[in-house]
Amino acid sequence: MRCCQSHVISSVKCLLRRRDLCRHASNFTVGSKVTPKQRELMGRGLPKKEPLPGVKNIILISSAKGGVGKSTTTVNVALALANHEDTPKVGILDADVFGPSIPKLMNLSGNPALTHDNLMEPLINYGVKCMSMGFLVDEDEAIVWRGPMVMSALQKLTRNVAWSPLDYLLIDMPPGTGDTQLSITQLLPIKGAVIVTTPQDVALLDARRGIEMYRKVNIPILGIVQNMSHYTCPKCHHTEHIFGNNGAMKLSRDLDTEILGNIPLDLQICEYSDKGFPIVLSKPNSPQSSSYREISSTILSKITLNS
Repeated sequence: MRCCQSHVISSVKCLLRRRDLCRHASNFTVGSKVTPKQRELMGRGLPKKEPLPGVKNIILISSAKGGVGKSTTTVNVALALANHEDTPKVGILDADVFGPSIPKLMNLSGNPALTHDNLMEPLINYGVKCMSMGFLVDEDEAIVWRGPMVMSALQKLTRNVAWSPLDYLLIDMPPGTGDTQLSITQLLPIKGAVIVTTPQDVALLDARRGIEMYRKVNIPILGIVQNMSHYTCPKCHHTEHIFGNNGAMKLSRDLDTEILGNIPLDLQICEYSDKGFPIVLSKPNSPQSSSYREISSTILSKITLNS
């Protein structure tokens, strides 16, 4: 019992030191001059970034706000990438420990098998490797954990998984700008982050915070996906901007980033996602699927350009 308490106290102290270091780092604006001594202090005690064996490119799909369709976007972009003409090998890591969505969206269930090296084998559907806390706990089980346990789980979901070989690993990030986001950006070499938002002001505020956070930790912003951008009536074809008109456009101008694509509000996207048969596969010739493919192609070109 004393050993467990000592471990928890040590983990909490480590997290507090990391938080203080990040706060110290945030006092410096992007592009400001940092002395060698300041750089040493900011880096002291931070974990060393190490690549995942066999994984070439890691991309974060983030929103900083829940309910904007981030996981649906992750799945459809991943499938569009996997079906690109270059046929890259693609994987998805569900980093939302408390509310994993990838198992349902990818129509996967069951516990991962172990390799002879004692690594977890990702579950595979539609040619995409997936790992999620949802594979390790019952669907109805509530995960009630404090920070150190979450960090330990994320370490296992990244390092204790037989990902290789992968060209692209998409990480479906949880909402917020806290310990999970900081830990992942400090532990893994990230090629860039995609920010998913809706046009409404509340979502755009959080998207702005997310972009600023990633820039503070030197993660490139690949662009913004504006989800639920508009609704087109299937009968009269009238278009209505239910959540606002092009709210992400102003955000992209203010923060000097690019709009990767606009995804309409569409019942079929929701219906096919709930069935575990994403629209990129179920309706490959639809305008919605075309939007996801365009987004994936733009991401590929940006990653290739920056490599």
